[in-house]
Amino acid sequence: MRIHLTSVLVDDQERALRFYTEVLGFVKKHDVPLGEDRWITVVSPQDPDGTELVLEPGSHPAVKPFKDALVADGIPITSFAVDDVRAEYERLRRLGVHFTQEPTEMGPVTTAVLDDTCGNLIQIAQQPN
Repeated sequence: MRIHLTSVLVDDQERALRFYTEVLGFVKKHDVPLGEDRWITVVSPQDPDGTELVLEPGSHPAVKPFKDALVADGIPITSFAVDDVRAEYERLRRLGVHFTQEPTEMGPVTTAVLDDTCGNLIQIAQQPN
């Protein structure tokens, strides 16, 4: 068994697609119209056949209170692996990304937390080699 898809609930799919591709550097894999919404997935450019991240529309009534509570408590909805948290933090800050947590060492892992502009906090994490 392996993970094929995972989702991030987003407030605005178009804005999310721009942020996740143009800022974070993921690559669009699928973009299929489905009525008012779309089936949009992005993948890592280093693993185009790997796990797909669905930019899921957050229109269900339970989504906003759930996301608001996570953000209020500073809890990231997901985590992405990076080779160098400090370098990625600096690159993303130059692009105007807002971080709620600067690079922080947590034992053998270094993390930082950013706002994805679509209602989520996202953690980036570097694990030891």
